[in-house]
Amino acid sequence: MGVTKRIVCLANSRKMQGRCVAGRELTDNGPGPWIRPVSARPTEEVSEEERRYENGSDPRVLDIIDVPLIEPRPKDYQQENWLLDPDFYWEKRGTLAWADLAALRDAKGPLWINGFDSYNGLNDRIPLAQANALGSSLKLIHVGQLELRVFKPGEAFGNPKRRVQGQFSYAGTDYWLWVTDPIIERQYLAKPDGEYAAGEAYLTI
Repeated sequence: MGVTKRIVCLANSRKMQGRCVAGRELTDNGPGPWIRPVSARPTEEVSEEERRYENGSDPRVLDIIDVPLIEPRPKDYQQENWLLDPDFYWEKRGTLAWADLAALRDAKGPLWINGFDSYNGLNDRIPLAQANALGSSLKLIHVGQLELRVFKPGEAFGNPKRRVQGQFSYAGTDYWLWVTDPIIERQYLAKPDGEYAAGEAYLTI
């Protein structure tokens, strides 16, 4: 028998041909665990049809949503996964206020395992063997200053495509991570290449 979980949406990011949607459960006793609805496809991304509301709109960050689920589907370090029920619409129940995000933050400390970088990133990779030993794959953090960089990371190799990267310091460590939220990504890709101070921010990592 399935179950409906009420979550506050804290991520709706690009994944394969669909999205990765995740949030914290909201219970009568306060914030609950992270929940990531996943599909039955091998790559588990959530399609537009599977995640949309009955009026056809797409869930947005800070939406409070009732999500029909079938069963937990923990996988390696992604212990937050739940198999979604594709036969039912998701239902929006409200919107979380910015001021209420502080109560949902994860405890401050290293994000996961630092010291592994991509060519244009900083602390943005974790070896799979080490990642599988982790007990979670989602965190909500608060940073005092977020900088967004728009540039062509593959230009030296003949790739002219532009990307958006978030740069910030957290718990004494610097991070350069790619932005995967399509709304923020589109907003900054519309700007010229450069660095943009976004100020205080809550980030789902």
